Amino acid sequence: MRDYVDELIERNLAMIPKGVRAKELLQMVYRGEVQLTPQQMRAAEKCLEFEEPKVSAVAVGHFDGKDFATQLEKAIARSKQPPPPAALMTPAVEHSADELKKPFPLRRRNLR
Repeated sequence: MRDYVDELIERNLAMIPKGVRAKELLQMVYRGEVQLTPQQMRAAEKCLEFEEPKVSAVAVGHFDGKDFATQLEKAIARSKQPPPPAALMTPAVEHSADELKKPFPLRRRNLR
């Protein structure tokens, strides 16, 4: 057993320098500087998601010196006002009674 451990140490399979983070360790592996055991490789891959944040899109807004609370107050004040005329519905088209007494045209035949 001791021979196996000595062999691992000689091949740099068992010794990982202290203070090396998972990302640095994996970079050392693909540069060929160190070889890891399968357990060490799996552990480094699992630790990577906890040590390094994922890269994702982050919205950065510049409100010309105005903070979020001010923008929210303005939006609430706008929502209390009546809607602009363009947003209102147009009045319904009035039809005469004679027109409504006739049979409506069958625009779609859904016989299912």
